[in-house]
Amino acid sequence: MAGVVPPIRPGADPRGKDRSPYRVSLIDFVDRFCLSADRSVILRGLIDLRAGLHSIGVTQGFQWIDGSFLEHIEDVEARSPNDVDVVTYAFLPAGQTQVSFLPTLQPYLDRKRVKTTYKVDHIVRILPHVDIRDVCYWYSLWSHRRDGMWKGYVEVDLAPTDDTHAAGLLAAKIGAGFQS
Repeated sequence: MAGVVPPIRPGADPRGKDRSPYRVSLIDFVDRFCLSADRSVILRGLIDLRAGLHSIGVTQGFQWIDGSFLEHIEDVEARSPNDVDVVTYAFLPAGQTQVSFLPTLQPYLDRKRVKTTYKVDHIVRILPHVDIRDVCYWYSLWSHRRDGMWKGYVEVDLAPTDDTHAAGLLAAKIGAGFQS
């Protein structure tokens, strides 16, 4: 009703763990949020960004996804989302260190370039070397709209398992005029 993903699943125990970030498949994410041509461009960018990460061996971890993309921003603010916000928590490919892999990963760390190329406001964090304060920062930032309203966000596995199917679903939704 408020145009946001609920921070706690409706009807769930408010003290329970059935809360944001909600784990969803990339397929379900595309199915739920591909509602318009503008959104389809952003989703295509997300899928392409993931393909780029996969091509350099970054396939293990997860992505937290948020921003106005997860809201009914079209109804709430009478505009389309400009991008999707993503924090990628990833394990490095086998045999790599942060120092040795940095040049390969660098194109995906350049937020301005990534946002322009993919329409994704992207941050990368390397597992298992994540500071708990960093996790708390993203959780607290993404658990509220700028106006203070509580909201939720989602988690998608980084593995490429669903990407081809999600891209096909995206193409089908575009072809069908965004009908479910």
